Amino acid sequence: MLLVPRLGSGIPLVGRVDELRRLRAAFLRAERGEAGAVLVAGDAGVGKTRLLTELGEFAAGRGALVLTGRCLDVREGGLPYLPFAEAFGPLATMDDEVVAGAVGPRPALGRLLPLPQSGPLIEWEQVPVVSGSEHDVPQRARAEQNLGQLQLFDAVLGTLTDIAANRPVLLVLEDLHWADGSTRNLLSFLLSRLRGQRLLVVASYREEDVYRRHPLRSLLVELVRLPAVSRIQLAPLGPQDARAFVEALADGPLSPEVVASVVERAEGNPFFAEELLASCADSVDLPAGLAEVLLARLERLSPDARRALRVISVAGDSVMHGAIAEVSGLGELELDEALREAVQHHVLVIEQGAYTFRHALLQEAVYGDLLPGERTRMHAAYAARIKRVPQGRGHDAKLAYHSLQSKDLNTALPALLRAAEEAERLGAPGAALRHVEQALEIWDAVGESERPPEHDELLLLHEASHFAGTSGEPERAIAYARSAVQALRPDTEPERAARVWRRLAEALVNVEGTLDEAVEAIGHAWDLVAEGEPSKTRAWVLATRAAILRAIRRREEALHSARAAVADARAVGTAGAEAAALTTLGTLADNSGNFAEARRHLGEAERKARSVDASDVELRAVYFLGLSHEDQAEIEPAIESYERGVRRAEETGLTWSNFGLELRARHLWLRYVSGDWPSEPSARPGRGVSSVVAARLTASWVPLAVARGRFDTVARLLPELRPHWRAEPLIALTTLAGAELAYWQEDFGLAIARVREVVDFLESTGDHWGMAEIRVGSLGIEAAAAQATAARLRGDDAAATAAAADGAELLAMVRHGAEHGRPRSGQVGPEGRAWLARAEAAASGLDGPADPDSWAAAVAGFGYGAVYEQAISRWHYAEALLGRGETRAGKELLLAYEVAERLRAVPLRAAIQGLARRARIELPGAAAEAPRRDRVDPLTERERLVLELVALGRTNRQVGEELFISEKTVSVHLSRVMNKLGAARRAEAVAIAYDRGLLTRPVAN
Repeated sequence: MLLVPRLGSGIPLVGRVDELRRLRAAFLRAERGEAGAVLVAGDAGVGKTRLLTELGEFAAGRGALVLTGRCLDVREGGLPYLPFAEAFGPLATMDDEVVAGAVGPRPALGRLLPLPQSGPLIEWEQVPVVSGSEHDVPQRARAEQNLGQLQLFDAVLGTLTDIAANRPVLLVLEDLHWADGSTRNLLSFLLSRLRGQRLLVVASYREEDVYRRHPLRSLLVELVRLPAVSRIQLAPLGPQDARAFVEALADGPLSPEVVASVVERAEGNPFFAEELLASCADSVDLPAGLAEVLLARLERLSPDARRALRVISVAGDSVMHGAIAEVSGLGELELDEALREAVQHHVLVIEQGAYTFRHALLQEAVYGDLLPGERTRMHAAYAARIKRVPQGRGHDAKLAYHSLQSKDLNTALPALLRAAEEAERLGAPGAALRHVEQALEIWDAVGESERPPEHDELLLLHEASHFAGTSGEPERAIAYARSAVQALRPDTEPERAARVWRRLAEALVNVEGTLDEAVEAIGHAWDLVAEGEPSKTRAWVLATRAAILRAIRRREEALHSARAAVADARAVGTAGAEAAALTTLGTLADNSGNFAEARRHLGEAERKARSVDASDVELRAVYFLGLSHEDQAEIEPAIESYERGVRRAEETGLTWSNFGLELRARHLWLRYVSGDWPSEPSARPGRGVSSVVAARLTASWVPLAVARGRFDTVARLLPELRPHWRAEPLIALTTLAGAELAYWQEDFGLAIARVREVVDFLESTGDHWGMAEIRVGSLGIEAAAAQATAARLRGDDAAATAAAADGAELLAMVRHGAEHGRPRSGQVGPEGRAWLARAEAAASGLDGPADPDSWAAAVAGFGYGAVYEQAISRWHYAEALLGRGETRAGKELLLAYEVAERLRAVPLRAAIQGLARRARIELPGAAAEAPRRDRVDPLTERERLVLELVALGRTNRQVGEELFISEKTVSVHLSRVMNKLGAARRAEAVAIAYDRGLLTRPVAN
């Protein structure tokens, strides 16, 4: 009788105590409202599924809703969101009021759940793929962002959040190494939004399959940086655990030799151990290699069972009985026995009425062992069945896959195009791109008469550019758009050619350094329709042309194009194009200082865009409206505009669109400036946007992190953000906080170097950054003044002179920027004037004590609502007043301290406390506890301060300058110290203090 070993799932879990403890702890935290995610990495067969099964049983036992989904290896293209569709599938039929209430109001979940699809697809020929906003009711929200995808993401998050409010939720996603791009994007979005939900997401993947260029690798790098995400490395079992596992597997006694051999050959992999043990009929013979192990085990099965397994291996997915019967050619009775045999020997498992391999390694081994002709025939048989039998979701993707593998390109081409349309409708532009790319690969191999008449190669290139842009691959979007331009023929209809050129311009505008080419491209588009009658295409070309011309400061031409776009749009009734042009008119008026006119145009653009659901245009209008208020230091209306835009972005599923992100970034910046500091990010960048845009949003948090004293976090982020400067210069400005970090750490030389790095970079871009250089230079001057002061205190005149020279050079740059810069509104606004005053104040301390009046001007300059920057200026103002011996310094220091305390601005608070301590100014709640000492301390606090500075090598004059007392008073304090310690000299007093523990020896950095 054959020995059929027990499944590993049929015995108690062996050797995973620590990993299971960590998973259970993560779930218990989620149960308390601390949402989290765990990534479980391990080799194939190491026991990831079994471990997650144990966790699921634990969670279910505590009343949690457990949702499980698996990724499948369906190779090219894949099925969008497959694991989420499997996990969410039961929700559609679940008899639960809470679940129904969470699912019902979210029609976007129809892309995952078995619900009816809404509406027909748009016709590519009739509505060109150029920009979602080109349609009054756009299918695509904007050229570079897919609305459907983002709405689905928000629906998934909202559903889980609503259910989790009633009961804990455990979402398990297995085999991420096979996840399609859409699944990866959705997972990244979900994990980046984990906050207070009672939700735990656990995802597993094969670590050995995630090679250097695997698409999952970059996502994992991003995910492990999220505070809510942890990682568990599931290592092979140790020798002792592996032995216990093998002995538990065998439903009978095994000789020590067999156990030892299986343990050695399996190398701690539970699945390998199962297969090695199951492969030997008498528990003695062991195959040589794993592939042979797997296939040798199958050799023990009957020929019919092996044939059924070969058929199932070709499917690449779970297979229903009818499909196996048709493709295999086996009779019903023979097939029943064959499948029963495979299930009984643990080769196949039954899931939801379909058959699948118990482990992917088995499927891979069987598929790899097929002969080429055998493989082709089976794929053809599957394709033939799919043509006759509707497969539901993913029908065309499956047909395309099997047709490609069976070399039936005539069938594959139209199937690929339909699969791309379905993927787009499901909000999966990455999958749609792969389908279109495959169609392009085989286009020339398909006869002209067999090609879909509504498609041509130009249209496919146009679609590929669109999908590449919406799936976060801007460089490929440009490449396909350029290819589309090259494919234009002399007889191409002018409006169609104009749309192709406009598509290229839009793709180029999203990548730094290609603006000149974008100008040329939109010029070609305009030349093609300039003499034509008003039309939708002409209106959009004009609107895009106006926006690009404004970006390169060709104001009059931009104004003319925008007005013409408004006229054309009104003539043909395309409100989306009209709103886009009105937005450009508003920004142009704002640039000219006509603020009332600007806000009238922007408000009208916002209303018109909203009326036709042109959400991307609406967000653009709201963004520039907020910017108009911000430039004039109108903080409250600017924040209100940004908040409204953020809400609309969330409502329309455009949270991670270009303007959705910029609205969020500007809103965060104004909260930072105005002293309304959030404790944590309200949202983190998801993978549905490019890494550059994600870096932009991450960078916007860096100034707040520095101000809060999270120095380790900032030090880690700065080198990660640096590679993105060229693609998005705003990241360089935001990460200028690195100079502030160095300043607070008293590494003033590094602070100056970082300022210079930013300045040099901005100048290298060729753009006009005069206004930005005012703030950048001001921070550098403060660092130079601090470095000069420190050098003077230690008697290093050369270093002091060099630091002062650095500051003077930066001051000249600031003054030049203020005089020759190009502010958006045509004149330096309140913020620019405040930073200019701060630069002048800091410069007053380059060669000696700073001028209090200059710092008083800086304090007044930031009075427009810049709470934090005003508090920093007050600290410097108080320091300058103390240098003159003025008693009103205490009042200014107290005001600055109150702000630092309220904001929990740790570095500023520490600096204020240090200054107060040296000046003997009392601050509420700031008194430090007296240090604990083994001996009675005979020194007063002021005497110890003096001795500490003397120990650092300061002269009496330098000590007096630092403590704001006279040189004579320092001498008196030192005399008292020497008398108390019995010392005859200063150095002897320091040595005695060290020996008696009255001073702590400095620790080298």
